[in-house]
Amino acid sequence: MTKLVAGLLGNTFALVADSINSLGDVFVSLVVVVALRFARRPPDPNPPYGHSRAEAVAASNVALLIAMSALIVAWQAARSFHVAHTLPAAWTLWIAGANAIIKEVLYRYKMAVGARTGSAAIIANAWDHRSDALCSLAVLVGVATVRWGGPDMMGADELAALVVAGAILWSATRLFRRSAHELLDAQADPELVREVEEAARAVEHVRDVETLWLRKSGLEYFADIHIEVDPDLTVAAGHEIGHRVKDVLLARFDRIRDVLVHLEPHDG
Repeated sequence: MTKLVAGLLGNTFALVADSINSLGDVFVSLVVVVALRFARRPPDPNPPYGHSRAEAVAASNVALLIAMSALIVAWQAARSFHVAHTLPAAWTLWIAGANAIIKEVLYRYKMAVGARTGSAAIIANAWDHRSDALCSLAVLVGVATVRWGGPDMMGADELAALVVAGAILWSATRLFRRSAHELLDAQADPELVREVEEAARAVEHVRDVETLWLRKSGLEYFADIHIEVDPDLTVAAGHEIGHRVKDVLLARFDRIRDVLVHLEPHDG
């Protein structure tokens, strides 16, 4: 709200556009908090796999709203490009500069939290802060250009607003692609898949791992694994090996919620 009031009183459309971006960030943060709380609810008969995808669903919808705000900002900036208005106040430079520093600090903090928790929404929110920092830097340059260049450089304010709109749209696209990727049950990071596969193969009497699907759902993973065992084993013995594989994976990897083990005869 501070940037919005400052932009209106200080006669800079670029700062108004940046404030719209920041208000969108507040909305995103609120949605992320609510979604994370909902995602941590335990499974029930419907849905039996838990509520962990609530995070990705919320992130994809927020991304669409952010994209709409970017298009509105771009449209308003384009309409005002050749409209004469009062020079921006000098103090608006301080607000833009301070905001750039604050947003960069928030980006670094949330990236650390997102990397530690594996939350796609928190990481996306961190990148949104980085784009905000760049937006504020663009506003700073635009307003400074108008202040020092005079009326002949008035269009720099609207140009900075268009840069802000482009950054908002880029951030929304990135957030939507990340959340959609998770909703489509994409395979997990190759390094994590390799570690899970090696842990399963190390279990006694497991001859090989035929297939491993490791899909991310919110902060957790679900594993579907096909292990190869001696074809002459009894059903009871094979069942016991499958349970040992599941127990090992759940004990070693905290973020794996459940493991479905399928037995295959080893043909070697």
